[in-house]
Parts: sequence; C-alpha cells; structure tokens
Amino acid sequence: MIVCPNCNHPNPDGAVQCEACYTPLPATTNCPSCGATVQADAAFCGQCGYNLHSAGVPHVHTAVAATVTPDIPVEVPPLDPPDPLLELLQPDALGISSSTNSHPSGSSLPATEVAVPPEPAPSVAAQPVVSGKSIPTPPPLEPAPASEAELPPPAAPAPAPTATASKTQLQQITARLIHVQTDLLIELPQNLSVIHIGKPNDRIPPDIDVSGFPNSEIVSRIHADIRVEGDAHYVEDVGSSNGTYINNLPLLPGNRHRLRPGDRISLGKGDLMTFLFQLA
Repeated sequence: MIVCPNCNHPNPDGAVQCEACYTPLPATTNCPSCGATVQADAAFCGQCGYNLHSAGVPHVHTAVAATVTPDIPVEVPPLDPPDPLLELLQPDALGISSSTNSHPSGSSLPATEVAVPPEPAPSVAAQPVVSGKSIPTPPPLEPAPASEAELPPPAAPAPAPTATASKTQLQQITARLIHVQTDLLIELPQNLSVIHIGKPNDRIPPDIDVSGFPNSEIVSRIHADIRVEGDAHYVEDVGSSNGTYINNLPLLPGNRHRLRPGDRISLGKGDLMTFLFQLA
C-alpha cells in the first residue's frame, strides 16, 4: 500500500501515480527483515525499525565538486635600478664621515656640495585695523520660539458635568406593583430585602397591606413574600390558604419565581386580587 504524499490516499503496491489526485508516487521497495513496503530513500523500516542502510541499500550522497586552482606562474616585473642622485642625497649614503671626509682606504675625496634652495620667509597675515572707539555689547540672544509642530497640543478642558449625567447617576431602578382592579401604584420599599404581603397580624406585620383593596377576604394574613437579591426580585408563597399564582399558574409553597417586568401576580383564586410587576 502506497500512501499519496499529497492527499494521503492509499494506493495499491506498484502504482506510479495517485488514483485520487494523479500525483506521482515515490518509488518503493520491500524491507529485507519483515517484508513491509517502504520508500526507496527511507533509512529505517516503518514497521520493524530495521536499518535499511545495513541491508545493502545504497545511500545517495551529493557529490561536492572540488575547486582546484591551476598553477599559473606569476610574473614579477624587474625592479628599476635606484637613481644615483637619490643615493647622493641620502645622509652618509657612501659611508663618508662628515668630520673627516676621508675614504675608508685613506684617500681623501672632495666634499660634494648640494645646493639647497633658501626657505621662503613666513608670510604674516594682515591684522585688521581695530578702531579705538568702544564697541557696544550686543544684547543677549533670545531663544527662538518653538515651531507649532514641536509644541504639545493643548490639553482639552474637562467637560463640565451636565444636569442629565448627574440625574442619570442619581437615578436608581425601583420596583413597583400596579393593582389591576383599581390601577393603584405601590412602590416596593428599597431598604428591605424581604417584603411581606398580607394583612395586619401579630406575628409578621405586612410591608404591603392589602386589607383595603376589594376582595381582600381571599388574601391570607401572611400570604407571600418578595425577596430582593441584587437586581433580582423573587416572589414565593409562604403558606397562604388560597395560594399564589404567577401568570395564571400556581406557585407551589417552598418554590419561588424570579419576577420580570409584566409578570402577573394573583393572590388567591379567581384572579380577584391581581398585581403587575414593573421596573421604573
């Protein structure tokens, strides 16, 4: 089985190109140890890990061409003979002492006089004529004003707090109940985490007294509670006689329902004492 290196399609042994994408397949051979099909240029068998190089499979090395520099004779140009005048100008080039002017063999030689041109007189630069009058001291230079590109941009003034922003910060979300039968609005106390709904009693006085509403006889003295947890409001029945209904569905004692704007709370059966929950 030959796996295509392009699309990983398995091809039968001996296939030259892939059956799926027509890509030329690498040449394969068999492992001398386990007989598995391996690529001709593989170093080890993928099935048993046999070293294919030790089995006599030649390993191709890339020939590196050696660079040979041909022996080319280098021609050295002949040196020019030194100028005899330069030898005479060199100090004691002929080995003649300046004090004796004698030849090493004892014969005296006449001293050779070399004409040295006279050195030119140093030129003196003309000094400017300075007047005896006092020169006024120039005023100190003032620093050049920075260009507009170098100046930092002026800081934008902080916006003054508007009345609308102050009013928004002071506003808080308040919850309220609307009595459907009388259209009366009841604000829920914001300082209480548990709001009791019912009628006056000696055990748990109600925070929302419904004794003055029509059909209040179906409401128990301790009927329901509204619990405030953060921004969420929950309503639960606390053992009323006629039950509590949320959107016309009964709320079992011990369970609670998270209130959302528009929820319908009915105290008792028959939808006679109904409130709508709203957020303002």
